[in-house]
Amino acid sequence: MSGEKGLAVQPPRTEPVGGMGTGTKILLGVLVLVLILIAAVILTLTVSTVNPEQGATHPYTTLYAVSFPEGEATSIGITRIVVLSYQDEMVADVDGDREKLVIGEERRLAERRARITVLDIPIIETNFQITLKHKGVRTNRAYFDLTLQTQKQVPEFILKRLLPASIDARAV
Repeated sequence: MSGEKGLAVQPPRTEPVGGMGTGTKILLGVLVLVLILIAAVILTLTVSTVNPEQGATHPYTTLYAVSFPEGEATSIGITRIVVLSYQDEMVADVDGDREKLVIGEERRLAERRARITVLDIPIIETNFQITLKHKGVRTNRAYFDLTLQTQKQVPEFILKRLLPASIDARAV
C-alpha cells in the first residue's frame, strides 16, 4: 500500500473535562479573600468608651425601649448600672450615685466618648449622652425609654454593640 496516506494520530487532550479554567480559579480565590476580610472586620469590630471631649453637641438621636434585670449590674460602656424597685419607686444606682425614680421620671447619665475600631484601626469616634425615662417594672425587669444622643451619625448595628444584650434594647 504504497499510495495510502496514513492518518495522523492526535495526542490526547490534557485539559480535564468539566474542570475549572484559570478565570474561574481567580474569581473563586478573590471571593474567598473577600469572605475572609469580611469575617475579620466583623470579628474585630470593637466599641470602647472613654472620657468625652469637651464642648460636643449631640444632634443625632436614637430611641430604644429597654429593660434592665433587677438587682444585676449592667454596663453600658464604662457606666455601671444597677436597678432595684419597690412598689412604684425605682432606685437606680449609676456608677455609685443612687437616685430614686418614679414612673415617668428621667435620669441623664454622664456623657462619654465611644471609640469604634476595626482591625485595631479607629473608624469612628463620637461623644454620646444617654437619658433613661422610667416606665415601670414587670416580671423582675425595670423598663425604660432610652434616648441615645450622639455627636456624629453612627450606623445602627454599631450602636447596638454599645448596648449590652442583657438590657434587651429595641429601637422605637
